[in-house]
Amino acid sequence: MEPGSVVSARTLTPVTGPAVAVPDSGRLIHLQFRRFAGCPVCNLHLRSIVRRHQEIEATGIREVVVFHSPAEELRKHTDDLPFAVIADPRKRLYREFGVEQARRALLSPRAWGPIGWALVTGAWAVLRGRERLPEPSQPGGRLGLPADFLILGDGIGGDGRVIAAKHGEHAYDQWSVDELLELAARAPRPDPTP
Repeated sequence: MEPGSVVSARTLTPVTGPAVAVPDSGRLIHLQFRRFAGCPVCNLHLRSIVRRHQEIEATGIREVVVFHSPAEELRKHTDDLPFAVIADPRKRLYREFGVEQARRALLSPRAWGPIGWALVTGAWAVLRGRERLPEPSQPGGRLGLPADFLILGDGIGGDGRVIAAKHGEHAYDQWSVDELLELAARAPRPDPTP
């Protein structure tokens, strides 16, 4: 999936909470692909999303985050997240959206700083009882690359079209909240005149 691709309508079932329509008829969807449940680097990024979640929602964006872990494992790590979390252990969505895995996920020098910081802050959160360690064995692997897609809903002037996409080059290569908000500000909006 690249900008201009059309996402076929579907309903995704989060590990908790109500079903999610993608595309959403009234909002932009920020569809994020992360690695595995408890991934320290993913958690570091998701904490930045959580801190600014109200601002993101006020812009008309609905966050939907996909992990390649089973639902029962994800529930242990995501029960406090204020957005939909989708389990995709068979990586069907990953394949459909062209989300890859590669050694460069962890071997890129650009990822080392965020990985180090994620390990330090993650260890502190585990010691304080706020996070859990990931399972030692990850059936979907540990070398996943992140990806982000901004999808325009049909009720806001679109047809499920991907208006922006980012396929990460390493484990911490994804949109920041500021980049997401900037992309959303440039998104087409419905014409208010009938």
